[in-house]
Amino acid sequence: MLFALYLGLGALAGTLAGLFGIGGGLVIVPVLIFSFGLQGIDPDVAAHLAVGTSLATIVFTSISSIRSHHVKQGVRWEIFRPMTAGIVIGAMLGAWTASLLSGTSLELIIGVFVILVALKMLLEVNPRPGRDVPGAVGLGGAGAGIGWASAIFGIGGGTLTVPFLSWCNVRMQQAVGTSAACGLPIAVAGALTNIATGWQQPQLPEFSVGFIYLPALVGIVLTSVFFARFGAELAHRLDARVLKKIFALVLIIVGIRFLL
Repeated sequence: MLFALYLGLGALAGTLAGLFGIGGGLVIVPVLIFSFGLQGIDPDVAAHLAVGTSLATIVFTSISSIRSHHVKQGVRWEIFRPMTAGIVIGAMLGAWTASLLSGTSLELIIGVFVILVALKMLLEVNPRPGRDVPGAVGLGGAGAGIGWASAIFGIGGGTLTVPFLSWCNVRMQQAVGTSAACGLPIAVAGALTNIATGWQQPQLPEFSVGFIYLPALVGIVLTSVFFARFGAELAHRLDARVLKKIFALVLIIVGIRFLL
């Protein structure tokens, strides 16, 4: 029964990612926290387990996304390379930072972040191009900040990377493609650090490897890649702008639930 839930979660996350261009982690983390609560998993580790598992799923789903964007020449590799060093360091520090927080504190932080993302979607707040792409040091610093925050929230970084690259006058298609590429080092570094920080935690359920819950990982990965393509197809048939606002309202409700 629970494995079916994870399959469904992967389908939902993939569809929303393809439909709205958001990372699946924004959906996966809240739903996993709720489902872990229903399973009776210790609240002190439930949020950490959700974040680590979400990052692990992004390792697999980002590979397919990178391939698709690369074929369409949507990845600015000259931007990706200098950002990667900062991303890896930042993601490791972010996962370590999350491990220092209590389960309740981590849930509160995730709740605030979800609400802020939802408000950005509702109000359509996007930065206007205002500067050129910085040099290697600037890109590395930006990557470190993006990696740090993304590893705390269990996301692939698109919510942060795309606005940054748009601000730097990168075309939207290339900003999305480059952001997808940046999601892989975020996920790898974050997932590995979550394995290390969660290793031999006594409160973890069976079939956990550090802060990664294997049944959820397998179930989500099996369906999310396929449904991401399905979501992309829907985006061309439905009024995605209206759906985006509805989804933002749902995110606000989810965020408030965390805060309460």
